[in-house]
Amino acid sequence: VGDNQAIRKMIETDAISSMIFWGPPGVGKTTLAKIIAKETSSSFQELSAITSGIKEIKDLIEIAKYNKSNGRKTIVFVDEIHRFNKAQQDAFLPYVENGNIILIGATTENPSFEVNSALLSRAKVYVLKSLSEEELKKILKHALEKNDEYNNVEIEEEAICLISKVSNGDARTALNTLENVINITKPVKGKKKITVSSLEKILGSKTFLYDK
Repeated sequence: VGDNQAIRKMIETDAISSMIFWGPPGVGKTTLAKIIAKETSSSFQELSAITSGIKEIKDLIEIAKYNKSNGRKTIVFVDEIHRFNKAQQDAFLPYVENGNIILIGATTENPSFEVNSALLSRAKVYVLKSLSEEELKKILKHALEKNDEYNNVEIEEEAICLISKVSNGDARTALNTLENVINITKPVKGKKKITVSSLEKILGSKTFLYDK
């Protein structure tokens, strides 16, 4: 998505094609799909491969046809696309080919093995890597700066580093950890002060951790 890179160019020229994001949890697959839809003024329709079936796909296709008739593109985002069976994946094919939808799939599994070849041949695969600790620190600091509910929070730089370190490249885990640590911390004179020592006590108790 950097300057002169493929996805940035597609956004800038409003020439989005179908694609699959392959990477570990919490690296921004869903967020990137939403940004693409927003920047291209496309309708964003989301499906979960865990809970959606053929009926939901057909309903969504009708929405996409209506959008196309009104000159608007539809981006269909399928989370965990590898969980769709062959029939469900095949249901997208004609609509990807005729331009009714732009398909963006997200998967934590190798799409070469989990996505059928017909659909895979119509989508570009992009590999997203785990975030670095520095990248996670930037995300955490941005959340602290932009969320008014955190105005009463004072957190040591070393504590932010520790959260970044234990999150294993997963931004969702990092943000969930930050939120839960803040919720657990009791205010003193109106301020919630989070230090490395207080954070280590919470991390050690694991009271804030839960499945994504």
